[in-house]
Amino acid sequence: MCRLPMIAGLFLALIVLLVESRHSPAQDSISQVQTGELKTLDGHFPLKVPATKQEWETRAAELRQHLLISTGLWPEPERTPLNAVIHGRIEREGFSIEKVYFESLPGHYVTGLLFRPLGNDVQGNRPGVLCPHGHGGRMDRFNEKRIQEEIAAGREKYVESGQMPKLARCAQLARMGCVTFIFDMLGYADSVQFSFEVAHRHQNPRPEETRPSDGSLPSTWTMYSIDAEMRLQSIMGLQLWNASRALDFLASLPDVDDDRLAVTGNSGGGTQTIMLGAIDPRVKVSFPNGMVSTSMQGGCYCENCNLLRVDTGNVELAALMAPRPQAMTAVNDWTREMITDGYPQLKQIYRLVGDEADVRCDHFPEFPHSFNYVTRALMYSWMNRHLALGLPEPIIETDFAHITDEEGKVWNEAHPQPTTVGPEHEREVCKWFNAQANLAIDELWPSTSDEIATFQSSMRTAWKTILSVSDSAKFHASPMKIDRSRAGENVTGASAVHGHLERVFENGLIPLTIIQREGQSTSGPVVVWCLDGGRDRALAAGGDESRLLKMLLDSGATVMLPDLYGQGEYERLGDWSKQRLINDKRHYAAFTFGYNRTLDAQRTADLLQVITHAKNRSADPVALIGSGTVAPVALAATAIAEHQVARAAVMLDGFRFTDVTSYTDVHFVPGAVKYGDIDALVALAAPTPMLISDSRRIGGRARTVYQMLEASDSLFSHDAKEPLAAEKLAEFVTSP
Repeated sequence: MCRLPMIAGLFLALIVLLVESRHSPAQDSISQVQTGELKTLDGHFPLKVPATKQEWETRAAELRQHLLISTGLWPEPERTPLNAVIHGRIEREGFSIEKVYFESLPGHYVTGLLFRPLGNDVQGNRPGVLCPHGHGGRMDRFNEKRIQEEIAAGREKYVESGQMPKLARCAQLARMGCVTFIFDMLGYADSVQFSFEVAHRHQNPRPEETRPSDGSLPSTWTMYSIDAEMRLQSIMGLQLWNASRALDFLASLPDVDDDRLAVTGNSGGGTQTIMLGAIDPRVKVSFPNGMVSTSMQGGCYCENCNLLRVDTGNVELAALMAPRPQAMTAVNDWTREMITDGYPQLKQIYRLVGDEADVRCDHFPEFPHSFNYVTRALMYSWMNRHLALGLPEPIIETDFAHITDEEGKVWNEAHPQPTTVGPEHEREVCKWFNAQANLAIDELWPSTSDEIATFQSSMRTAWKTILSVSDSAKFHASPMKIDRSRAGENVTGASAVHGHLERVFENGLIPLTIIQREGQSTSGPVVVWCLDGGRDRALAAGGDESRLLKMLLDSGATVMLPDLYGQGEYERLGDWSKQRLINDKRHYAAFTFGYNRTLDAQRTADLLQVITHAKNRSADPVALIGSGTVAPVALAATAIAEHQVARAAVMLDGFRFTDVTSYTDVHFVPGAVKYGDIDALVALAAPTPMLISDSRRIGGRARTVYQMLEASDSLFSHDAKEPLAAEKLAEFVTSP
């Protein structure tokens, strides 16, 4: 762009206005947001109860979709044949144990032990109970000193069975008449294809997680790599898939009533219980122990994935079980406050949608974090009642001869363990999930105009999730609060109003300057312009942007200049050239972005709020300009705003999300590659007139969507290798 020094006076006057307002109330609030700590898994996650049943049902549907997307399970992968093998039966008094392995996906094996009742006269099929075991492994055994301490403290009753509390609950449930399956978490017992260290103790990036040094895109990758993160592939997602397939296995057994399925687990197994109850309606009864809390949300890699707990937490996720029966305990760990913070709100949710009596939390402040003899007794009673077992109360757990490691070992000479293990196996798993996702998402892309609405609705939901823009938190028409206002009529014939909007999603403010020609009619286009450097740069005298701003004002447009998160006012408070991360030495994106918005997500939310303000301020069409680092943000806002933007000009200059190489990159958006990258955003914006300045070609599928909507002439391309004339840009965004 050429420069016009003759108009420097206009922008110098406007800069004066900005300087005078630098120490406005907005500055202090922005400083508080920037210097405040990011949310961590040890934060506070209260449950806000909606006012009506309808509001909760809307929120619950949104949350379930959010959970599936964040764990990488939407669209759902194919439920391939389990090829289950059951072998090695042994018996104890009142129950039998069999060894199990099956494929949750081709070549990936889930292992565990199946407990069945013996000598029970119950007619017909029996209830099935799934037991995700949590950390420590299903074969963990207390030593002699520990079991004596547990018995002395009243937490266990028997030496032999009490030494293996995870198996003790399976044995007792079988004696009660339930077919019970305890399966291995990744890296424990016979789950050998992922190592324990990778699944639960990953600290530093491994060589196989890094991109090739030549910058080329890999064809395969491992967990924790940027390619896995950009496709929402995680250890937690794989474990949830394993749990869901374990429920498939249990429901498929000929002696199981698939309408009476329950889940119970403790600690990490409690996390799996919460998640499975939230996404799978087949779970009729639940007892997630040790993890339903407004405090610590789960400290392991296997309990965290990107996006999962942004604007939510374990108590709200547990509420997705409602109105189905669910119980838990609060003990002397992070669950200790549940009785006053969490449980009352859960009861309110159950009261809204069903029966308050169907949720229960018992308080045992004398007990540490565990699923002991006393708390297991509560679970047995809960299952007895809600699985209609009809047993007399109280149900007393009885002893049994301990199960040896050999008796519990799934792999043996006749059933050799899989040989594909470690990074090689990780690559195969990630490859399978990627192929499944590509196939399902390809099927979403429309082949006729009649399919476009469904495509846009489904894909927009995915992008709203990965950009943390929830439907339930509407963009309210928040009024602009004025920081400083002053007309420049005697200098330039233009006026600037400086103010801010209060954020909808996060605490803090969105600085905003609105510029009009003095005496201009209130009618005319509104142009929201976001660019690197924010409003300071747009107002800088003599800059390339000066020419464009003058042309926009000369056309009769009202120009809105926001400082999006990390821009303008924020730039005086720190370095925004990379993502902000929590203080955690462990190398994993989800410990930050499982709880906090990414930079692009926050900026998209800010921009959507400015667009809403513009729409509510004037009935005139709103146009959008985005360039530099915030160009993808402008495109995302146009796509998500559902045609609230009349026109958009986006200077992509070759950017694609697939080029992101680290989760510290400002454009790290988990799932962006999975859900179609830039081409999908362009297709979601159709048929909005759009000018895209780019050094790459926008994909044929996006152009086809415009063609099917008979809007081919509305998608304009400009080769970014050549400067885009200010006249052309101004003419485009101010056109009727």
